[in-house]
Amino acid sequence: MFIIENFPNNFTVIKWKLSCTDELQQFDASKFDINKVPTACIINNDKHTFAISKWVSPKRTRSYPYERVYNTLNTSKKITVIPIVKDEGAAGDRDFLQWDTVSLMSLLDVYVIFAYYYKADKVANKISNQKFDNKYILTKIKEIEEYHSSALHWNINELKTNFHNILKRVVLSYKKIEMKTKVPLHGIKGLQNFQTKIGEDVSMFVEFSRDKALKAQSREIITKQPKENLSTLSKAKITITNYLGENYFFTVDEILAREDTLFLLEGKHSANSLLPSKSDIKDGLLKMILYCNLVETKIDGKEVECRPILELTSAKLKGQISSNSSEKEKSDFFMCNIFSEGQIQIIKNLFEEATNNHFTVNIKRESLERL
Repeated sequence: MFIIENFPNNFTVIKWKLSCTDELQQFDASKFDINKVPTACIINNDKHTFAISKWVSPKRTRSYPYERVYNTLNTSKKITVIPIVKDEGAAGDRDFLQWDTVSLMSLLDVYVIFAYYYKADKVANKISNQKFDNKYILTKIKEIEEYHSSALHWNINELKTNFHNILKRVVLSYKKIEMKTKVPLHGIKGLQNFQTKIGEDVSMFVEFSRDKALKAQSREIITKQPKENLSTLSKAKITITNYLGENYFFTVDEILAREDTLFLLEGKHSANSLLPSKSDIKDGLLKMILYCNLVETKIDGKEVECRPILELTSAKLKGQISSNSSEKEKSDFFMCNIFSEGQIQIIKNLFEEATNNHFTVNIKRESLERL
């Protein structure tokens, strides 16, 4: 098992050319309701334009939040709304915000509104249809509109000055939801412990999250996901350090080390369709943004060249192509697999993004052949 250390560039100089974003619906700020808009959209007022995305859970593996953020990256000022806690009831899950999520959003220059749910409905023995406090969201959007420093500074400042206030709102809101719905929740003690453990400064939140992330990373390192189809189980731990010396942890689906070159493979697989879903592909693209902007990569202290690869596999495909294939090879592959015009356009956009940003996309029935 490799432990790989990566050192990305300064937070504010991520370079990327986008080709696969969706066209976002636009809304007037005066009529904006976070609970009624799509998962990613544009807000306009008389002076400013923002792109805004929203998460349904603080957990990164639920409902493709990376895709939602990816779709906003074409806009100069980007906001994402993340609940710091989501409790589905004692019979369901309760998820907490992690420091790594905040770090990644800061790296992508995305302003985070740390939010809370204040309404919900009873569905069976759980709560569902949870709603954000829209008035609070509008207040924070207004503050961001008048904020002139980077997303990194905003996110850190919000953690330092506002996080405990939001946790108090979480506690009060879930007490009211529990009383109204009569659905037992996980209990206030866990929220109070969360509040105590993160303390009054960001470093304690980092430490609290780090312990959870390391445990999750260790679990994931031995777990093969159903949407991965890899030739080996050579998952690796990656510790990324930013220019401020802050660390956050990821796992990469598959690695291949050859002399002074390290291939980082992010795999997306479909058992029933010719291609993985657009959501899966964009989730992978966000990882490519991260890996392609690494300045220095080391394995056990030895510097190596990093080459990111996004690999799309399907049980239904015949043959293979890559973003480096000739036009004839691509055309023959499309005809052989009877791709629709829409699927061909997705692949062309994906290959364009790969070429412009210096990573490789492989599309095939099986996982990457040894290079």
